[in-house]
Amino acid sequence: MVRNTLSRRTLLVGLASAPIALSAGCAASRSTPGSAPSGVEAATSDGGRRPLPVPPLLDSTVDAAGVRHFTLTAQAGSTEMLPGVQTPTWGFDGSILGPTIRTRRGETVAFSIDNALPEDTTVHWHGVHVPARYDGGPHQTITPGGRWEPTWTVNQPAATLWYHPHPHGATEKHAYRGLAGIFLVDDEDADSLDLPKTYGVDDFPLIIQDRRFTADGALDESDPTDAGLLGDTIITNGIAGAHLQVSTELVRLRILNGSGGRMYNLGFADDRDFTMVASDGGLLSEPLPLSRITLSPGERVEIVVAAGGSSPMMLRAFPFDDQPEIDRDIASDYGLTDSFDVLELRPVPNPERSRALPAVLADIPRLEPATAVAERRFELQWFMINGEQMDMNRVDFTSAVDTTEVWTIHNADNWPHNFHVHDVQFQLLDINGAKPLPALAGWKDTVYVPPGTTIRLILRFTEYTDPTFSYMFHCHLMRHEDQGMMGQFLVLGPNQTATPMQMPADTPMQHGGH
Repeated sequence: MVRNTLSRRTLLVGLASAPIALSAGCAASRSTPGSAPSGVEAATSDGGRRPLPVPPLLDSTVDAAGVRHFTLTAQAGSTEMLPGVQTPTWGFDGSILGPTIRTRRGETVAFSIDNALPEDTTVHWHGVHVPARYDGGPHQTITPGGRWEPTWTVNQPAATLWYHPHPHGATEKHAYRGLAGIFLVDDEDADSLDLPKTYGVDDFPLIIQDRRFTADGALDESDPTDAGLLGDTIITNGIAGAHLQVSTELVRLRILNGSGGRMYNLGFADDRDFTMVASDGGLLSEPLPLSRITLSPGERVEIVVAAGGSSPMMLRAFPFDDQPEIDRDIASDYGLTDSFDVLELRPVPNPERSRALPAVLADIPRLEPATAVAERRFELQWFMINGEQMDMNRVDFTSAVDTTEVWTIHNADNWPHNFHVHDVQFQLLDINGAKPLPALAGWKDTVYVPPGTTIRLILRFTEYTDPTFSYMFHCHLMRHEDQGMMGQFLVLGPNQTATPMQMPADTPMQHGGH
């Protein structure tokens, strides 16, 4: 039976919440087999678990100029997230989530993205170095029946990135309904390493999310806490209670925390070590042995685990260690006291041999604070940054291309936040004045900021300038973001003057206060 321990406060809040059924105006495009809700044994021959769906690689074509073309459609459908129950959901090219996009450094990519949904949406390329006009933030709205055609040249190291909606004030709702997918970048340096890299064989994406369901199996979209839509059922690649058959000695898991507000403290039930090889923006400098890794919403990690032996292995989300800076009720609201089974890995007899992991993974040039031309401070408090909520027609500052900056992020609240910057990957300088742990030593685009914590990060703006279209910075707990904990900035080139995009008068500019 799937292990599931919920705090009493979370359970009571969930029971008291009013269900809101998701509209299903379109017929299902596909139905992904699901599994049991957490804590429930499904009536199947496999102990309640069904095979993990592996998102297909998105097909593409290459034109005479060498441009790689992709098409995507955001659409409504119905998915068997729970066994025998059809749940109205949204997805890209299907009923839930989306195909994995695979690109290579140096190639030019072009997308044609259609919106077959009944609402405006956007597609943001999270962690991708991309021109601001194609970033997919709240300014790049795709109306129902509309099409968006971004294009750029991929210019960043191999990494596990992702794409998701970013509509103003509705990011959490759209992602909760199922809009998300993995975006992979490959390069020659990563290709040359002895890492598991055969997609769907020894290299798997894991999109971990949480959901609540009404009695009839619809998504429960009620909003009981400041954490947002905190679920009581863990969903992995679109289904509950999944298992993965592992046919090789080593398996690589590219893990995304795709939840709106839940933090995960991941490890294996038998406390075995695994090896971390990459963070948000790409490979670490060397493999890092760990037994636990924490992920806040939007963060990614790549791990390699030895799957030898005949016994199944359970990837589990553990309660967080005692955090005296967080009141226990608040910790409950954010799921920090919960425990869930996430994915069961089942080794086959006589698995295929895997090569030993390399001792060195990547050269990560360090950004030097002495070269910074600006220092900025960001106070996170009450769904605001520096005392202001997001305004679509306010640009908070401008930065110069080919310059380095140091940003100080401080969580002034007594509940968790995190911090995400569009377009760039940054490095952490210190956390409360201390050197970051090795798991945080690589490239990052999203970082957890616990209550009372101060983090200094360093980042550099390169290549793309635009006096009109802005990039975002925000808390990636999606309820906080939707409530206004977000701002925007322009990256300008020499002799450029800011001429920010002005939204129409009927566009919602600001968020309601808490």
